[in-house]
Amino acid sequence: MNEPKPELMHTSDPPANTMQQWFQLSTRAGLAHIVLTGNYTLTALEPILKSLMDELSKQAKNRDLHWDLTGIQQMDIAGTTLLWRAWKAQRPEHLQLRPEHEKMFARLEQLPAIKTETPYRDLLWPLTAVGGLALLLWQHAIGLVSLIGQLLLDVIYLFRNPVYIPWREISANLYRTGAQALGITALVGFLIGIVLSYLSSKQLQLFGADIFIINILGISIIRELGPMLAAILVAGRSGSSMTAQLGVMRVTQELDALTVMGISHSQRLILPKVLGLGIAMPLLVVWTSAIALLGGIVAAEWQLGLNSQYFVSALPDAVPIANLWLGLGKGVVCGMVIALIACHFGLRIKPNTESLGEGTTSSVVTAITMVIIIDAIFAVLFSDVGLT
Repeated sequence: MNEPKPELMHTSDPPANTMQQWFQLSTRAGLAHIVLTGNYTLTALEPILKSLMDELSKQAKNRDLHWDLTGIQQMDIAGTTLLWRAWKAQRPEHLQLRPEHEKMFARLEQLPAIKTETPYRDLLWPLTAVGGLALLLWQHAIGLVSLIGQLLLDVIYLFRNPVYIPWREISANLYRTGAQALGITALVGFLIGIVLSYLSSKQLQLFGADIFIINILGISIIRELGPMLAAILVAGRSGSSMTAQLGVMRVTQELDALTVMGISHSQRLILPKVLGLGIAMPLLVVWTSAIALLGGIVAAEWQLGLNSQYFVSALPDAVPIANLWLGLGKGVVCGMVIALIACHFGLRIKPNTESLGEGTTSSVVTAITMVIIIDAIFAVLFSDVGLT
C-alpha cells in the first residue's frame, strides 16, 4: 500500500520564533545580557534583514545591556554594518567580541561620522543673487572693454605697418559669415515676407486700402525686419561658430602656442572676425531685405492682384532712402557687436568640454539679446528719421 508523500511547502516569511536563532536574552547576576548566535552574513541575514534590524535597534536602546558576540560563528561586512547601525554608530558600553571581529568594528569606527546639517536659510538671498548677477555683468563688461581696447591698439599698429594686415583671414571670415549665410537668410526672409504680406493684405482689404501694402512692407522690412532677421540668424550661426572655434583652440592649447611663438591672437583671430562680420552684415541686410520684399510682392500679387512692376516702381516713393541707410547702419553695428561677444565668450572658455558648451550657449543668447537692445536704441534715437 503506497502512502501519500508529504507536499513541500515554500514560504518566504520567517517563522515566529526565528529570532531565537540569532540572539537570546538572559539575566546574569542581575544584569541583562544579549547573546548573538548563528551566522551574521549577507546570505544568512537576507530573508529577515529588516525585522532583525528592528529588534536589535530596540534592544540597543537599553544602555545597560551587555552584548556578547562570541557566539557568532561567521560574520561579514553585512553583519557588522547591521550591528553598527543598530548601535547608532557607537559601541555599547558593555561589549564582548572575538579578536577577528574586533578588527572589523575598529575599521568602522575610523569612518567619518555622517553629520546631518540643518538647511541654512539665508533671508538675504534675493539681494545676494542680484549682487552676483551684477558682479558677473561687471566682469563681462570689463572684459569687453579690454577686448575693444586691444583691438584699437591692433588697428593702430596695422595702420602703421600695413604689410601685417591679415587680408587672408579677413577674406576667409567674410566668406564664412557672409557668402555661406546667403541660403538660410534668403529662405527665412522670403517666408517672412510672404507671411507679413499675406496677413497685412487681409486687414487692408477690410478698409479698401490695398495700395498701402507697399508702405507697410517697405518700412517694416527695410527698416526693421531685414536687419533683425539677418542679425539673429548670424548670431545663431556665425556667432556660435566663432565661440566654438576659439573655445576648441583654448581646449587644445593652440592659443597658448600662438602666445609662445609671439603671434598676437587678437590680430590673427579676433580682428579678422570683427572686420569680416562688420563688412558682411550690411551686405546680408540688403540681401535679406530684398528677398523678403520679393516674398511680399509674390504674396501681394496673389492675394490682392497688385502688379509686381507697380510695386517696384512705387517702392522708392513710399519708403524714403533714409530707412535703407538706417538698416545698413544697424547691420554694421550688430555685426561687429556679435563678433565681439562671440570672441569674448570664446576666450573665457576653460580647457574642458563642459565649459565649451556653456560658453557657446551664453554667447548666442547674449548676442541675440544685444541685437534686440541695439534695435531698440536705434528705434529711439532715429524715431524721426525716414518716417516723415
